[in-house]
Amino acid sequence: MLDQRDCTLIIDKSGSMSIKDQPGGRSRWSSMQESTLALASKCEEVDPDGITVYTFSGRFKRYDNVTSSKVRQIFLENEPLGGTDLAGVLQDAVNGYFQRKAAGQTKPNGEIILVVTDGEPDDRKAVMRVIIEASRRMEKDEELAISFIQIGNDAEATRFLKALDDEMQTVGAKFDIVDTITIQDMENYTLTEVLLNAIAD
Repeated sequence: MLDQRDCTLIIDKSGSMSIKDQPGGRSRWSSMQESTLALASKCEEVDPDGITVYTFSGRFKRYDNVTSSKVRQIFLENEPLGGTDLAGVLQDAVNGYFQRKAAGQTKPNGEIILVVTDGEPDDRKAVMRVIIEASRRMEKDEELAISFIQIGNDAEATRFLKALDDEMQTVGAKFDIVDTITIQDMENYTLTEVLLNAIAD
């Protein structure tokens, strides 16, 4: 299920990522870099022609055909600042997938979108709308998978991300396309399992 699949990595660089509440007094931003780099390397195995990477806060920036070594450079070029416009970046990533699909440029098994984030988005309903509308454009369940990986222990964010995982079909989504996991839980799985869980949910 992982073969022949594009990977997109979305990295939250909003101001709250600078909060130092991680083991060893580290910030969320520095704490999540190791896990994210490991994920990027795993994605590169699955998607050897390079992955798409976004960083986002109030605005987003997109990097195409990225290798895992370039992800390290992206971290050096960015620092946490600003809001959390998750809906905007997610919409762009989803649109990119469907545009490539229409042009016959997607991989046979579709795409996996991994979102590393710490908090609640600026607009919850807008995020839900993006997910519902994306699911309605899909032809089969596994073609597009979105996995939210939460860093930090913001209880409101956990509740919201859990709702995206468990409740989207009750509010109109055609398929259950979202999986959520905390960065701490990731340590209990192999990276392959993290990606497979996103797809199989």
